[in-house]
Amino acid sequence: MENLVKRAQKRDADAFTELMRMQMQNMYKAAKAILSNEEDVADAIQDTILTCWEKLGQLASPPYFRTWMTRILINKCNDILRKRERLNFTDEVPEIPVCDTGYGNMEWNEALNSLDEKYRLVILLYYVEGYKTSEISQILEIPESTVRTRLARGREKMAAEYRQTGNSAKPDISRMGSVAIQRRRLV
Repeated sequence: MENLVKRAQKRDADAFTELMRMQMQNMYKAAKAILSNEEDVADAIQDTILTCWEKLGQLASPPYFRTWMTRILINKCNDILRKRERLNFTDEVPEIPVCDTGYGNMEWNEALNSLDEKYRLVILLYYVEGYKTSEISQILEIPESTVRTRLARGREKMAAEYRQTGNSAKPDISRMGSVAIQRRRLV
């Protein structure tokens, strides 16, 4: 990937396209964890791709491309959330959310969606995307100790939510989410 980043920094459009194609699923998962509306997710990803292309020359270290891109994506998602808060749709009928069958299973989505955004994002970046706590700290611009605390509290909240659904046994984490989750234990 580092080679693709270096080529893209030299304005190689094919290398940049391949780089974005490789990161598309990661971007979707991260944006979906913050935004619930598919159109907003698509807008955030599109804005992120454009910003990455425009500012790729400012990336100091190619190995940190994914971290840099994820930080841009999170900022774009937060921009969309701020814009949405300013809008007042009193005359419109709210949209009925569409079930997303393309990412994770229902159990994982329900557990993840039951969390506050600050816990959901850290859990997603750690378990699904495979970032280390130090990398998440850089991406979210918060202390590493805060990342660890949010991970612990997010795990507790997910376990409590799971117990409330009537399941007395531990959740089968290996069925939840992506392959990264199979490598790490939540509970």
